[in-house]
Amino acid sequence: MPIRARDKAGVLRELTELLVQQSGGDLNDILVAVKERESVLSTGIGHGIAIPHAKSPTIGQLSLVCGASPEPIPFDSLDAEPVRLFFLLVGPESAAGQHVKALSRIARLVRRDNVREALLKATDAKQFHDTIVSAEER
Repeated sequence: MPIRARDKAGVLRELTELLVQQSGGDLNDILVAVKERESVLSTGIGHGIAIPHAKSPTIGQLSLVCGASPEPIPFDSLDAEPVRLFFLLVGPESAAGQHVKALSRIARLVRRDNVREALLKATDAKQFHDTIVSAEER
């Protein structure tokens, strides 16, 4: 955090690079998988949220990276609104069940106005993480 990219392709690359730095995997393979999934239907779910996701055989376990953009970014979202909060989820095929559950949990948490507002106000990664953990406990 914050997201530095200013367009959709840049955001996907930035998040994928961060995910690979933290969790391993092949950058090109994961980025292609994320872009292919995105080409099917935008993962911009509305309310300024995007949850790009993919499966890759090059990553060992389900992994998530998040970020917020100080400026709204056009993302072809379902509600046609730009996005400021991003959650990239990537895992191996063997984690398909966990993958679906994680997508559902993220979507459920960020539907709450107060959670979105707190995430956008977070000043660092720890505060962003703590906001998610706190929201999950409620």
